[in-house]
Amino acid sequence: MLSIIQAAGWPIWPLILCSVIGLALVIERFVSLKTAKIIPPKLLDEAIMVSRNGVPGPDVVTQLEQNSVLGAVLASGFRTFNSNPRASEDDLRASLEGAGRQAAAQLQRYLGALATIASAAPLLGLLGTVIGMIEIFGSQGTAGVGGVPGMGDPAQLAQGISIALYNTAFGLIVAIPALIFWRYFRARVDDYLLSLELAAERFARHLLNLRKH
Repeated sequence: MLSIIQAAGWPIWPLILCSVIGLALVIERFVSLKTAKIIPPKLLDEAIMVSRNGVPGPDVVTQLEQNSVLGAVLASGFRTFNSNPRASEDDLRASLEGAGRQAAAQLQRYLGALATIASAAPLLGLLGTVIGMIEIFGSQGTAGVGGVPGMGDPAQLAQGISIALYNTAFGLIVAIPALIFWRYFRARVDDYLLSLELAAERFARHLLNLRKH
């Protein structure tokens, strides 16, 4: 591996940095986007059951908020009525929407960086290719074996080819997985956001019916 890095030249180092950052982002998103941390399956039903006889107290609301992303959205609805029992439907929905926007920002965190790596890695590989081509053309103007002009330096020619090919390949190796994982996480986040929206709508109807009774 070290010999490949040496053959690829200095343009390979930005790609290595991108690969390390991309791997760290992928691992972080896999850990952070677990279903248990976003939308626990029974949490909405439990929150509705707890509040059948009235809005729970601050301790229960705080515990719910710390449970998951969905818990934070539901807790915002409870807090609306805890702070103002006469809050209107518009106030409730505004509170839930605000919590939903915060949840969306949390779920989409680092996806932009992963998309940037997927876009930048091929360009960095292309930069290495161009530098390798410059090395190749530069070798054609140097004296070759025996000092014969125009024959080119075989070592410099080989180095230019290595830089061009290794950087092109490594740029694609970094970019393709980054693009795949970015699309995967985007689809996963979109599914979570839809589930959060449906859960918030159901919870809003529950709280409004609860207040009527």
